[in-house]
Amino acid sequence: MYNSKIIGLGYYVPESVVTNNDLKEFMDTSDEWIQERTGIKERRWIDPKSGDTTAVMGAKASRIAIERAGLAKDDIDFIVFATLSPDMYFPGGGVQVQEMLDMPTIGALDVRNQCSGFIYAMSVADQFIKTGMYKNILVIGAENHSGGLEKSTRGRNVSVIFGDGAGAAVLSRSEEEGKGILSSHLHSEGKHAKELVLEGPSTGRWVPEILEKNDPEDVSYYPYMNGQFVFKHAITRFSEAIVEGLVANNLEKEDIDMLIPHQANLRITQFIQKKFRLSDDKVFNNIMKYGNTTAASVIIALTEAWEKDKIKDGDLVVLAAFGSGFTWGSVVIRW
Repeated sequence: MYNSKIIGLGYYVPESVVTNNDLKEFMDTSDEWIQERTGIKERRWIDPKSGDTTAVMGAKASRIAIERAGLAKDDIDFIVFATLSPDMYFPGGGVQVQEMLDMPTIGALDVRNQCSGFIYAMSVADQFIKTGMYKNILVIGAENHSGGLEKSTRGRNVSVIFGDGAGAAVLSRSEEEGKGILSSHLHSEGKHAKELVLEGPSTGRWVPEILEKNDPEDVSYYPYMNGQFVFKHAITRFSEAIVEGLVANNLEKEDIDMLIPHQANLRITQFIQKKFRLSDDKVFNNIMKYGNTTAASVIIALTEAWEKDKIKDGDLVVLAAFGSGFTWGSVVIRW
């Protein structure tokens, strides 16, 4: 059986920076209120005039990752695209990237696991490579949250948190022992699905019904989050996923060289860091700059950490995420 190794990383975020003070123009909030509860100082939101979309950002990040991998677009055998905010209800972003990059007629798979989407996508790609089916897989996490947020005082508890962006990794076949993805661990608990949800248009409540009702007070088009409930479950599941990955590989928390958590809330990350007694140089956070970019957050953070030389050859890197579904998981990597 082969190993899967990351050989290329890239990310892209929109140019438009939206600070906490900018949000005060259309909602009752403050920089202090947002930073105290989330750790976020600013985020990137797509300028509608820019032409950026979820798939476009994914393609931009992918071009960087493929170039850094030393490959050509025709070397990619498969695409796994993670997002909760596709450009269209269907088809998904994977085929759009295949077209945008002018790739051969390779397969493209979309993953809809929200905040844990990139973890799930990496696990899927890892299995395809380990079994020998594919050699080089493009794994993408991309989100356009700003197009679907309620930017008002009513929606502020959710809207201040989320940002736009994309990241991509090229996962490639390797026969080097002990390097690459060591294991991945995935979980879900659907009984809590409605604690973090966007019920919006669905086949159970489709466009004709929405138009007929035409209710301006209907908030089901916008994301809903039971913040305290999600927070309590997140700190528990984050810890479990990290421990599970370490135990599966006969490792201890002291062996972690870099933890890349999903950038959901700085307070969650700080809790996990304290629990595992990890120093500041062993945990990477960028939520302050980008907010929560959901499926894109882990891959953007991983790419930035690598670009800043915070990840070295031989380091043990742990990726972990928790989010809507509830779904959560971890990936353990020997760099």
